[in-house]
Amino acid sequence: MTTTEQAVEEESWRGVAAEDNEELTNAVGLRLQARSRALLRSLLRPRLGMCLLAFALVVAENIVTLSGPLLVAEAIDVGIPAAIDGRTTVLTWCVAGYLATAIGSGLLRYLFVRVVATVGQDLLLDLRGRVFRHAQGLSLSFHEKYTSGKVISRLTSDLESIEDLLDIGLDGLLTAALSVVGIAILMLTLDLPLALFVLAGFVPLLLVTRWFYRTSNRAYRDTRGGIAKIIVQFVESMNGMRAVQAFRRQERNETIMSGLNGRFRDANQRALVVLAKYTMIVRLVGNLSLAAVLAIGAVRVVNGGLELGVLTAFLLYLRRFYDPLDEVAMFANAYSAANAALEKISGLLEERPDVAEPAEPKPLPAAADGREVRFERVEFRYSADGPVVLPEFDLTIPAGQTVALVGETGAGKSTIAKLVARFYDPTKGDVLLSGVPLRSVADEDLRRSVVMVTQENFLFSGSVADNIGLGRLGASRAEIEAAAEAVGAAEFVEKLPEGYDTDVRKRGGRLSAGQRQLVAFARAFLADPSVLVLDEATASLDVPSERAVQRALETVLADRTALIIAHRLSTVLIADRVLVVDGGRIVEDGSPQSLVDQGSGQFADLHNAWLASLA
Repeated sequence: MTTTEQAVEEESWRGVAAEDNEELTNAVGLRLQARSRALLRSLLRPRLGMCLLAFALVVAENIVTLSGPLLVAEAIDVGIPAAIDGRTTVLTWCVAGYLATAIGSGLLRYLFVRVVATVGQDLLLDLRGRVFRHAQGLSLSFHEKYTSGKVISRLTSDLESIEDLLDIGLDGLLTAALSVVGIAILMLTLDLPLALFVLAGFVPLLLVTRWFYRTSNRAYRDTRGGIAKIIVQFVESMNGMRAVQAFRRQERNETIMSGLNGRFRDANQRALVVLAKYTMIVRLVGNLSLAAVLAIGAVRVVNGGLELGVLTAFLLYLRRFYDPLDEVAMFANAYSAANAALEKISGLLEERPDVAEPAEPKPLPAAADGREVRFERVEFRYSADGPVVLPEFDLTIPAGQTVALVGETGAGKSTIAKLVARFYDPTKGDVLLSGVPLRSVADEDLRRSVVMVTQENFLFSGSVADNIGLGRLGASRAEIEAAAEAVGAAEFVEKLPEGYDTDVRKRGGRLSAGQRQLVAFARAFLADPSVLVLDEATASLDVPSERAVQRALETVLADRTALIIAHRLSTVLIADRVLVVDGGRIVEDGSPQSLVDQGSGQFADLHNAWLASLA
């Protein structure tokens, strides 16, 4: 969603947009509608044949259903008088025909619902898959600004609105539209003056329907934004439950949720009031028309200008003529909600990765002992108009070298690591891997060559073996256990209730922070990358675990290029080279011992402070 669209959404969330912004609001609304319709067409195009079959079935159903009142009129005007004279053939055929229409209508309705249900569920399956695949393929920068709660809203409440339209609204629209057209033709055939009188009252209804469509679209756009905000708040509160309870934030969260709920309720009420007004007008016009036709028709029957059977059939059709307009209202209501949902979903699908897959990828040369990493005149900022985070610099890390990045929090160490892993592309210059710009490396090759282990050590629900096995899909159980053994994780894993088959639960909650980190190390070791990036990867380890990892690191880092970001000097000292980063610039560069021997400088001060803490 663009900045302009977000501003309009926030404005409408607070109420009706200001008059001086009405033109902007309408322009954005037209763009959103065009985008959502394009998405809908792309979903329906592969299912056009089934859609045409559904249309044919509903046409046949309406033809069969609408023939009923004609048979009633024929029975009253011809069949009953003939039966009184002893001739029952016409009446018998009318009764049999009416029974056949009832059976045929039910059978056609069954087939129509089956087809529509199949199309609807296939469409939802397609759309849900598109959203999930697309969200996974977007860059890290997108997920840092577009919360997981919003993605969940797209996949849940927004898809439910579309499902409601497909399950209920579409059926109602087709049936209603065909009924209105068919009944109008039949009424014109039965009695032209009465039909013209009825159709004259239909003109204001068209104007009211147009008003309803536009107003409800704006109202439901507010509700989709509202429910997304509620889901975001809920997900954030549940994910941060430890902090919520530890710092007694329950009351504050309830206040925020209450405010969001109230605004969502108000947005829904505005939408329902619009629906209520429209339904009231439709029924009022319908009832007034029915009363007027009954009065006029009765007078004409008494005067001999109209047959009673024709008036009866006309009134039956007239009742059915206005009833479908309620279905049209319900469809318009469901369509407005679904259209607003499609606008949100199409906005997500319109997002493009900042770090795009190369159109013509270049292969990486073979590497036996790591890969050279080179920064050529690299500059970086997180947004086009944001501050420079990394001023222009050059850096070469030879293949097989272990480099430690140290510096204060916010100095730019993690940013350098993210550029190596290509979570971001530099604003200027290039990062090269074995002489090939990362922008030209296929994502599959890059992820096989570069692995990053962070402090977050995210684990998925499932067994310990499954989480380690993510390092290399298809790895055998023996390889998984060997990786755990290499990094020192096997000892604690084997003590778990079910060993490697123990479920770590959501986010690895069954394991301690240190144990989760060891599993992440085993995963990286199994992946066997040419370049390994450790971003504060030992920060969560206790002293025994740290010692175990320190021993394993020599094995893990052997024959590969490594970039280590750490505050613990015990981890830094195993590096071949140390880079001290300050304000995005590399201010010191050398081996750990050479920087210590200088006796001054940030690294020497850090080393002296560490020695003092051990005393």
